[in-house]
Amino acid sequence: MTDFGTQTLPFCSFGHEPHVGVGVGEDILNLTLASVRLLPAHAVLFGQGNLDRFLAAGPRVWAEVRSALGTWIANGRAEDYLVPSDGAELRLPFTVADYVDFYASEHHASNLGRIFRPDQEPLTPNWKHMPIGYHGRAGTVVCSGTPISRPNGQRRTPEGEIIFGPSAKLDIEAELGFVVGVRSTLGEPVGLGDFDKHVFGVCLVNDWSARDIQAWEYVPLGPFLGKSFATSVSPWVVPLAALEHARVRPPERSEPLQPYLDDSVAPPWGFDIRLEVSLNGHRISRPPFAGMYWTAAQQLAHMTVNGASLRTGDLFASGTISGPGREERGALIELTWNGRDRVELPDGSQRTFLEDGDVVVISASAPGIDGSTIELGDVRGTVASARKLG
Repeated sequence: MTDFGTQTLPFCSFGHEPHVGVGVGEDILNLTLASVRLLPAHAVLFGQGNLDRFLAAGPRVWAEVRSALGTWIANGRAEDYLVPSDGAELRLPFTVADYVDFYASEHHASNLGRIFRPDQEPLTPNWKHMPIGYHGRAGTVVCSGTPISRPNGQRRTPEGEIIFGPSAKLDIEAELGFVVGVRSTLGEPVGLGDFDKHVFGVCLVNDWSARDIQAWEYVPLGPFLGKSFATSVSPWVVPLAALEHARVRPPERSEPLQPYLDDSVAPPWGFDIRLEVSLNGHRISRPPFAGMYWTAAQQLAHMTVNGASLRTGDLFASGTISGPGREERGALIELTWNGRDRVELPDGSQRTFLEDGDVVVISASAPGIDGSTIELGDVRGTVASARKLG
């Protein structure tokens, strides 16, 4: 259960017959019902029970609805539409159109470079010149709480034998996702200054990764089966408007940027967001988003600079969020240095990678007005054993 303050007002989809909801304290405001009476001009946006129509409506409507919600809560008009969030069936809040995953943390990219290329420069030559990313599989983006089956695939043993079977190196990636509302036109790039004209808000992401399958398949084309089996997202989408007081400048860039990526005079789209990763109820990491080298605005600009168009419901994720300290690494491959070291849990057990039955929860918070805290909810998943083939 998450206690959302009135600065946050995150959106969700809930119920066996889905309704659009808004987090208010420990309750959910049923916006599908409330809008019919209190906001009839926009009620049609919430009638189908998910955020798709609302996302497409654009910034003016987003602001009007958020303002109306604040007024309803302040004058008590929301009380008739509140239901307890405890026990509510939370659903995937929007239809995922496309999914793109980036690689925006210098600390994460450097750590993986040191693990896999210890005798070379940790970062690839292109890394500080453009946001690196890949297209994932939108159809396997699932809502928090969905069990994650251990994937099967090919992998190469240390002795060089090629085998098939369940991944032995199932991992997490603690990320922040950005949800696109307003579509763009094919052939027309989206510039840095237009980021908030298209992106509605954020959600938490766990981009599960089978490191052994990934290691064998990724040369020369990049991630495929090692990533595409499942990506978990939180059921709460937090509007960008809730994070105004969390905006920060990104780290100093050490290489000159192409003009379409140069945000030295553009609005800052870094965020002072602190994530927390727990494994079986024990905190194992606190990754800081503020240190991400590439911002979401730069990612969106790069993603569309070739003329690729946006669709309502597009989701793009930051990539693993990691900081300079060991306790700030957002993936087990970093925390255990690819299995060399072990994570100790309070019950005496140890982990290098995930075992069947493990429960992973990623939560996050950000600064709000006057020292308050914005809670972003959480994304959770339990590892299930691999499915047998044949």
